[in-house]
Amino acid sequence: MLEVSNVRLNASCTDGFNHTFAAGEIAVVLGANQAGKTDLCRLIAGLNTRATGNIRLKDQDLSGLTPQLRPVGMVYQAFVNYPNLTVRENIASPMRAQRMKHGERQQRVAELANRLQISELLDRLPHELSGGQQQRLAIARALAKNAQVLLLDEPLVNLDFKLREALQNELRDLLQAANTVVIYTSSEPRDAFALGHQVLLLKDGRKVQAGAPIDVYRQPSSFVAMELMAEPCINRFTRNGKSCALRPEHLGVGVAPDATSIGFDMSVTAYETNGDESFVHGRVNEHEWVVRFDGMRDIRVGATLNLHARPADVVNF
Repeated sequence: MLEVSNVRLNASCTDGFNHTFAAGEIAVVLGANQAGKTDLCRLIAGLNTRATGNIRLKDQDLSGLTPQLRPVGMVYQAFVNYPNLTVRENIASPMRAQRMKHGERQQRVAELANRLQISELLDRLPHELSGGQQQRLAIARALAKNAQVLLLDEPLVNLDFKLREALQNELRDLLQAANTVVIYTSSEPRDAFALGHQVLLLKDGRKVQAGAPIDVYRQPSSFVAMELMAEPCINRFTRNGKSCALRPEHLGVGVAPDATSIGFDMSVTAYETNGDESFVHGRVNEHEWVVRFDGMRDIRVGATLNLHARPADVVNF
């Protein structure tokens, strides 16, 4: 396992945090832009960063090692492949740097290419590959380093939605089978559910909460934690003197299903839909709210919606 301790991701962090990442699991580090996700990856990889902290892998202290000596591979948002080398040569490049014998190197290239389903592309150059194929190549090259820790810094953010979903399904099985420590950074809560065995929430360089994605979703420790696991946001209100919140997907419209339901009146300010789902924006008392529905609805700006929610879906703080 990988242990990080006393981690400060920026100068404003007065208290460092500790966290443990397990081998054979995908840990999704979730946070908005500037939350410290990339700084955490660069700290673990030994690259220049404003972050500070101690890094241990099993019983080995990595903190004093150069990036070249750390058993860590990193894949970035942008496709970082050598443009003048073939796919085969790109995958082999870390092993060549480690002076691995030619026969062993070629065997390892074939194994990784087969695992990542790019065997038929070995003689092509990177510019001849699709976006998804280029990202698979970048992952293969990272694994070729015999990395015990694989850092994926928002690796699918530049891909189109359909390709991103297809690769997510393949990545989970692939990376889990590698039995490495996998850290996958994202700003999308759906990635935590699609890929993560564990999720680590970051806000302004600080650790907010960690645990299994469904546990963090069901029992957020704060408004911040709930907001980070919500899409697109949370709806705040006060009930019986308590600060409360509801997620957009936990609100219904029209007649309440039973007498225990909680009712709200929302003044609609905007409506958007993609056909599959719809988002209604409005105001409830002094708060801006968003409601998410399946499919399309005939809802007009300026209308008042009668909303309801189950008491069990209300999160109290």
